[in-house]
Amino acid sequence: MGAANEPGELAYEFNPARLIYEPGPQSNWGPGRAWWRIDWPEAEYHFLGALRRYSLIDSNSDSVHVALTDEALFDYPWLWSQQPGRWGFSEDEVDALGEYLRRGGFLIVDDFHGPSDWAVFESTMQRALPRHSIVDLKDDPSLEIMFELDQRTQIPGRRHLVSTSAGQQARMPFGPPHWRGIRDEAGRLIVAINFNMDMGDAWEHADDPAYPVPMTAFAYRVGINYLTYALTH
Repeated sequence: MGAANEPGELAYEFNPARLIYEPGPQSNWGPGRAWWRIDWPEAEYHFLGALRRYSLIDSNSDSVHVALTDEALFDYPWLWSQQPGRWGFSEDEVDALGEYLRRGGFLIVDDFHGPSDWAVFESTMQRALPRHSIVDLKDDPSLEIMFELDQRTQIPGRRHLVSTSAGQQARMPFGPPHWRGIRDEAGRLIVAINFNMDMGDAWEHADDPAYPVPMTAFAYRVGINYLTYALTH
């Protein structure tokens, strides 16, 4: 067995992986922790607990942390990355990401906002998958493989919630939310893109009374839908 959060023996049916990366030249190291570790470990603790409650998937209780240059990457079919507008990859890492996705891996990206973040992410994906396009998933049924989503709402970050005379409101820095993805040649979704949203915060703050319970419940449904899709397609 590897050390905690390092690739090692696969002891569960589902072993999620969180992507390790160095920040790019457009970013600093991170606010007290590396950007790739934002929301960890609380996000995984709450979401994977919900997964075990609402499904029969035998899941690990935490994520493994893995870099694109680690050969163990290919042992983990579900890869979670936050703040992809901050990442900076070498050519070897970009090549590995493309190979991972072409070989059946599934990447979900979350918590990035505005045109600058989008430009960094889009450029990376064009390098990794030059023959694949980013498409709109707003009305795509693959987002509802297990739970029906009655709307495509903007999942707020905790820091963007404010109390007003009309009650608690979300004031996100950018909008609207975009539900996007990348498909392979067979039409299988291989990248799920939460742009101008912060699903990780909804998981992380599931036990925070200041965070709206409906938003955490919605974020759980979104995450479980993506996961179910990735494991069954």
